[in-house]
Amino acid sequence: MALIKGEGAWVWDADGNKYLDFVAGLAVNSLGHCHPEVVAAIREQAGKLMHVSNLYWIEPQVRLAKLLVENSALDKVFFCNSGAEANEGAIKLARKYGKKYMGADKYEIITMEQSFHGRTLAAITATAQPKYQKDLDPLPPGFKYVPFNDFSALVEAISPNTCAIMLEPVQGEGGVNVAGYEYMQKVKQLCAEKHLLLIFDEVQCGLARTGKLFAYEHYGVEPDMMTLAKAIAGSFPMGALLAKEKVAGCFQPGDHASTFGGNPLASAAGYAAVSILADKGFLAETAAKGQYFSDKLSQLHQKYSFITDVRGKGLILGLGITVEGKPIVDACLARGLLINCVGSNVLRFIPPLIITEQDIDNAVQILDEVMSGIS
Repeated sequence: MALIKGEGAWVWDADGNKYLDFVAGLAVNSLGHCHPEVVAAIREQAGKLMHVSNLYWIEPQVRLAKLLVENSALDKVFFCNSGAEANEGAIKLARKYGKKYMGADKYEIITMEQSFHGRTLAAITATAQPKYQKDLDPLPPGFKYVPFNDFSALVEAISPNTCAIMLEPVQGEGGVNVAGYEYMQKVKQLCAEKHLLLIFDEVQCGLARTGKLFAYEHYGVEPDMMTLAKAIAGSFPMGALLAKEKVAGCFQPGDHASTFGGNPLASAAGYAAVSILADKGFLAETAAKGQYFSDKLSQLHQKYSFITDVRGKGLILGLGITVEGKPIVDACLARGLLINCVGSNVLRFIPPLIITEQDIDNAVQILDEVMSGIS
């Protein structure tokens, strides 16, 4: 299937078929396809300046950085082109911080099983899923894995070499697994006691996806670093690493760079997109639609015995199932609904945040029709 056009929550393929999009470019198109304000920002910027270099001040980049800092608990922003690059930056910065403030032997980063941090070599090593690491040996040293939401295992994993703990508040690719509130409180306290950095990967779950601008806000816990991408520039490729002042100061000129990072087009799109995503009214609507969708999925859970649970926050939701997910995905596609399956037994729903309750009703009706044919 070749998609050729999108508008709002809908896409069309080369044969003229129309689909309700509950994949949203893997959470990239949070404002839907071709949001008019983002399109206008890109068009206007393209007529002014498309690229120079980050050797110079770039006005839209500064505006976007200021917007992110003012709406978060972090102080500085480094822009790049993807979530993987943002996580690579976080890994480098954590090691630099560890060596500067904690000792030359501080380089180890603990990550969570079922995590996903990107496809570059260090990011895929941080990703604690062996299926993504197959045939890539030797992987970079300095990473250790523990089960998600298992605080005792995390405590036991800390070694004299540990400098940071890195996790996703909601694991998207790993199966829409949500961090527990008490767990996050304990992790933050542990980091404070052991003088470790806390890094949140909010590439998929950040930027209004959970009903708050950043997922960490659900826990009352502030990270030392946070990575963003996907939704940040309203469908335009962009990533960002945010850090507290003391941590950010470990990067000096020449330590880290990205030729296209924070370029004028991406920054203009980002400012337009984040201005919408950060709006309190928009966030409240997203949270309400997430609850509405969750309630509808819970009705399916009660109806079909092969559904094990409904999981997630806001509009990043999953259905655990005991049957193969791919036939369900394919049957939904044939009926005009795009969804996907993570692993083989979790149906993931990451629709545009601009969807309506009617869109949700239509999607659930299609799911119900498909599931009624499963024995």
